Amino acid sequence: MSTTRSPKKRRTVSRDALLKSVASSTAVETGEASRGIEARLRAGKSRFKSLPLA
Repeated sequence: MSTTRSPKKRRTVSRDALLKSVASSTAVETGEASRGIEARLRAGKSRFKSLPLA
């Protein structure tokens, strides 16, 4: 018995939804308020500007 699946469509995630998700996940791990984390993420200030990402 075999079934054929149709390819899944990619869902685009808005920047706001991504920031909320990262902030809430970080808040759970750190115990900090998610609103504060989200505000810092929205500010866009990086602590490690000279550090290149791979």
